[in-house]
Amino acid sequence: MNPLRLAKNWLNYRRTVNELGSLSNQALNDIGLTRYDIRHVAARSFR
Repeated sequence: MNPLRLAKNWLNYRRTVNELGSLSNQALNDIGLTRYDIRHVAARSFR
C-alpha cells in the first residue's frame, strides 16, 4: 500500500471515530451501536 493512501485511510478512520464518538449514547443506540462498537465499525469500513 502506498504511503499516501495509508495516510488518507488513517485520517478517514480517525474522522469516523471522532464523529461517532461525538454522538450521544441515545443517538448511537438509535443507529444500533454502542461506544464499544465505534472503533470496530470505523476499522471495518476502511479495510
